[in-house]
Amino acid sequence: MTKLTLIRHGETEWNAKRRIQGQLDTPLSAVGRAQAEAVALRFRNETIGILVSSDLSRAKQTMQPIANGHRLEVLHDSRLRERKLGVLEGLYYAEAQEKMPQLLDVFQSRQIDAPIEGGESLREFAARVTDFLTQTASTYSGKHIVAVTHGGVVGIVCRLAKGCPLDAPQDSPIHNTSVRTFHVDGSEIRLLDEADPSHLPARLSMDDA
Repeated sequence: MTKLTLIRHGETEWNAKRRIQGQLDTPLSAVGRAQAEAVALRFRNETIGILVSSDLSRAKQTMQPIANGHRLEVLHDSRLRERKLGVLEGLYYAEAQEKMPQLLDVFQSRQIDAPIEGGESLREFAARVTDFLTQTASTYSGKHIVAVTHGGVVGIVCRLAKGCPLDAPQDSPIHNTSVRTFHVDGSEIRLLDEADPSHLPARLSMDDA
């Protein structure tokens, strides 16, 4: 059985401004960098076998303080990227609602197979996340894997662990640098901790997009 801890990346300016990132490569904000340092302290006494991160900057920057504290190299895996949202990427949510309301609805209502121009369907997105889970848990069986990824990825894994359909609404918020822990045993995934924000001081615990 493999222990998998997923961390959503720290805040970016685009999160704060409600701008759709998808796979565009945006860095952490000052708040996000502080959140990254705080979550690293959360793991200072943890035994970690493997560190793996999405290859987007906001995830890599969130992982770096953890890696520094444990003196471990970080593996970068593009399967941990956020869902590719094609023509929606770079738009503010309000702008997308005005210009592309049908496509925004495909995204927000979690339509499983409906296409987004230039992007991934929800089913395609879930398939690559599942591929990461299966392959990584097998390769590092029995170890504690700590991964920094994105809100969409965390949401997919939570649904798999709870046996929920892909189009089920998210039943708890996925805040920046929130932590969730799972046990992975073959194709079975079990959620151990729904969300752990205890590492964040009040000034860094905020709603985000």
